[in-house]
Amino acid sequence: MDQFKQRTQQLRVARTIDALGKNNIEGHFVPTIEEIIPTLQTMMETGSTVAVGGSASLEEAGVLAWLRSGTFTFHDRYQPNLGSDGVRDVFLKSFDADTYLASANAITEGGEIYCVDGRSNRTAAMLWGPRQVILVASWDKIVPDLVSAILRVKTLVAPANAMRLGSDTHCTEEGRCVRATCDPRSLMALDAGSCEHTLCSNYVVFSRQQTKGRMKVLIVGESLGY
Repeated sequence: MDQFKQRTQQLRVARTIDALGKNNIEGHFVPTIEEIIPTLQTMMETGSTVAVGGSASLEEAGVLAWLRSGTFTFHDRYQPNLGSDGVRDVFLKSFDADTYLASANAITEGGEIYCVDGRSNRTAAMLWGPRQVILVASWDKIVPDLVSAILRVKTLVAPANAMRLGSDTHCTEEGRCVRATCDPRSLMALDAGSCEHTLCSNYVVFSRQQTKGRMKVLIVGESLGY
């Protein structure tokens, strides 16, 4: 990356981390993907319980393989042959985890974290339960404001995730949401009934947290996930 473009990105990260801190969310800059796991090792105790939300970022960074190494008690939602009841059991156990790992769909320079979910086990655990929540997110996910966060999901995140999951949604055909604009009358929602198999059921904005430092964000200085 050009040194001036890189410096511009670093300044954006610094502004964002400062704003996150004012919302009682710890922000940390991790320059490379290779440094993610060593950073997590300093934040998680050996033998502690860990769970994860669905995340292409964690998979790409090798975090899931690391969690399966035996260092932690890992509530692994991806175990083979779990079945629907087994997956539900893992989701419920996730609420009592020492650490919950996931990613974000967008992070604003104003210190907000924006996430859109279907079943919403991820956002539910992020909101309450686990003793700490650590999000791993590329600096590509930093946006100026919430409107930009919403558009990012509608035009990139939702289509890419729907394609990855083999979902029969409008955006897998069009490469964008059925209404890829921000209507001030219903800023985040789709038109009622417009996407029968939508993955975008619930929209959550994390702003100032009551428990300081429970939520932490590792902003990675490389492209990662969607």
